[in-house]
Amino acid sequence: MNPSEMDPAVEAMRALAGPGHTIPDAADHIPNAPGLYAVHTESAIWRMLGLDERDPEIPLYVGKSEDDLVTRDLKTHFAIERGERSTTGSSTVRRSFAALLREPLELSGVPRNKSKPGHFANYGLERDADDRLTDWMQKHLTIAVWPKPAGLDLTLAEVEKRVLRRWGPPLNLTHVPAPLQQLRSARAVLAAEARAWA
Repeated sequence: MNPSEMDPAVEAMRALAGPGHTIPDAADHIPNAPGLYAVHTESAIWRMLGLDERDPEIPLYVGKSEDDLVTRDLKTHFAIERGERSTTGSSTVRRSFAALLREPLELSGVPRNKSKPGHFANYGLERDADDRLTDWMQKHLTIAVWPKPAGLDLTLAEVEKRVLRRWGPPLNLTHVPAPLQQLRSARAVLAAEARAWA
C-alpha cells in the first residue's frame, strides 16, 4: 500500500502543490465539484506581502468547498466571471490579502454591512478598494485544486486539517501549527478601522 492510499492528504498535497492555473484561466480547468483548493504566487509576491519564503510547493492559503469549487472559490473570492464582483466582507481569504496589502493598495476597513455595523472582525472594503484588491489577486495569484474523489473515507474537513498541519500555509489562521501573528495583527488594524467607521 503506498502512502497516498493510506492518507488522502498525501494525494491532495500532490495536486495542490501548484502552481495551478491563473485566475482568469481557472474557470476552464476547475470542476464543478467539492474539494480543496490552494492559492499560490511567485516568490517576489511573498516578499511584497512581508512573508518569509518557503518551499515553492507550499501555498499561501488552503481552503475547502463542500459544494462547488467554482462557485465558492472563483466567484466568491476572485470574481472570475465578467461582471461578477467579490466582496471582502464575505471572504476570509480576501480579508487576509487586504490586511497584508493595506498600504500598497491603499485599503481601509469598513463594516461589511454598513446599514447594520457589527462583527468588525469580518470587515469589508469600499467598492473601489474591493475592485483594486480583485485586480491585484487576478494578476498575481494562481489556484490549484483537488476535487474530492468518490468513495473518500474521510470528511473533506479532515483531509483539509491534515494538509494544513503538514504545510502550515501562512494565510490560514486555524488548524496550522503556528498561526502567523503578523497576519492577525494586520487584520486587527482593518477591523479597528471598520469599528471606527461605525
